[in-house]
Amino acid sequence: MCGIIGATGTAAAPSFLIEGLHRLEYRGYDSAGLALVEAQGIWRARAAEGTHSVEDLEVLARTAPQGARCGIGHTRWATHGRPSVENAHPHLDCTGRLALVHNGIIENHAELAIGLLDRGHVLASETDTECLAHLVEEAVAEGTRLSRAVVRALSMVRGSFAIAVVHADQPGTIVAARRATPLVVGLTDDVSMLASDIPALLGTTRRLVALEDDQVAVLTPGSLEVATFDGDEIDPTALTVEWDLEAAQKGGYDDFMSKEMHEQPHAVAETLLDRRSPDGTLRLDDLRIDDDQLRSIDRVCIVACGSSYHAAMVAKYAIEHWARLPTEVDIASEFRYRDPVLDQRTLTVGVSQSGETLDTLQALREARRWGSRVLAVSNVVDSSMAREADGVLYTRAGPEIGVASTKCHLAQIVVLELLALTLAQLRGTRTPAQIDAVVRGLHELPDHVAEALAREKEVRDVADTLVGARDFFFLGRGVGFPVALEGALKLKELSYLRAEGYPAGELKHGPIALIEPGTVVVGVATRSPLYEKMLANVAEVASRGATVVLVADDGDDQAAGVADHVLWVPATEAILSPVVGVVPLQILAYQLARRLGNDVDRPRNLAKTVTVE
Repeated sequence: MCGIIGATGTAAAPSFLIEGLHRLEYRGYDSAGLALVEAQGIWRARAAEGTHSVEDLEVLARTAPQGARCGIGHTRWATHGRPSVENAHPHLDCTGRLALVHNGIIENHAELAIGLLDRGHVLASETDTECLAHLVEEAVAEGTRLSRAVVRALSMVRGSFAIAVVHADQPGTIVAARRATPLVVGLTDDVSMLASDIPALLGTTRRLVALEDDQVAVLTPGSLEVATFDGDEIDPTALTVEWDLEAAQKGGYDDFMSKEMHEQPHAVAETLLDRRSPDGTLRLDDLRIDDDQLRSIDRVCIVACGSSYHAAMVAKYAIEHWARLPTEVDIASEFRYRDPVLDQRTLTVGVSQSGETLDTLQALREARRWGSRVLAVSNVVDSSMAREADGVLYTRAGPEIGVASTKCHLAQIVVLELLALTLAQLRGTRTPAQIDAVVRGLHELPDHVAEALAREKEVRDVADTLVGARDFFFLGRGVGFPVALEGALKLKELSYLRAEGYPAGELKHGPIALIEPGTVVVGVATRSPLYEKMLANVAEVASRGATVVLVADDGDDQAAGVADHVLWVPATEAILSPVVGVVPLQILAYQLARRLGNDVDRPRNLAKTVTVE
């Protein structure tokens, strides 16, 4: 979730760009940079001091050329390459006269880089983005005007992007383009500006337009031209903005949690990008464990806490089903104190949104002490876990500000299922055709999640009927069990209501004694091999007076017949279903918490990252 800012025609470009970057800081970032156009070429400054980078950049900007009227800026949330000055944007071409900033992911950057190196280019960073600067450079060198050079470069890439480009040979021009990643343009009589998000431009102008996919824009002072990639000129879509700055940072939502829930389709899609080689085989970034070592693995241990633990539980089903590897899942705070049995043929996977969760980090250190291979799953590049592990799988959910995890949880499930498929690929336990079918199913998940989110009003209506209830049981079987645990956790975190998650088959072993009229039972009843057993368990609580709420596949009349309320979701293959099934449970917890007057972004007694034992 990087931030882009740009302006041309302003008398004080450096200060305008710095102010815009400050307004984008809420998105999260680990480095920042500026590029200004001057007669001699491009002046550039970059800093990589985490969330202090914009402040450091502000100091560096005091040496910027006087009178600079055109430039671009960027805050980076690292995906390809560690947070560093070398990897910070803007990136330059070989001539030093072109600068480029980029949000998104270039999936085929590795093969593009090979071609660029063969043609004599020097790549100065580890990023996927730098390839774009050199591709545009090549087109410009052949006499192509800058806007068409950008389009030509983008025609060679796969992935998502919002980019802005400046060139010293066109000192008052910014060229921008997008696909799947937002980009907004603002205008005054004398100045044209752009940003990845509306807050960066509020207070400067309300004449805003949104670029659409596969459109290229040419900004000159006070003027804007927009065309399709095919060259057809178009009239861009005007935006009406009635938000103040604080609301705009939340994208118009009431709070960060609701914003982040609605970012889940994008988070899942970004996490799936760039995971396949040209030959179709799966490829995991920064794995740093070779194929022979992975084939030698005979057992997997996954350690995690909270929502990450529930994602790990889903991974257990996937790894054992697809890769046929015995898999254990441990609460990280218990793992290293139980004298675990590990050796060099064990793969220990630590899952943490921040990569700094102390219990999980210490668990990985304990696993390494016993000779285990160690893999980290993190949403933060160059986190402590990422640095210390033999390999790392990055989720690409972007920064998550709400304490209760939503989009990072879904991204973790997806990346762990990719790990399961990769192990199956290496071990030959699934054919290429079978793996390809599952990968296609994974790529359908963003649309399914979006559809589940679109039914928010239905969940609100259910929440209205449950206000006043104090006791909730969440039930599931198979992969539905971790979904039930996550639903219960969300309700506890946000609403402070009593909520317990159980395997539905355990009801008769004690918990059913607590079921009485007024108790709410939320069941995960999407179709799976245990579907009929799940409905039988639901009938047991219904007969004892519980109010039954079921998560069920669209059109499932059988499930609807045993429920008081149904939270409908698009049907999905069983092992993939937790990514979709958990969404209405997130919304239910959120809606009940709002009705109780709770702060959903900052639940009491909780911290986003737990860095103490």
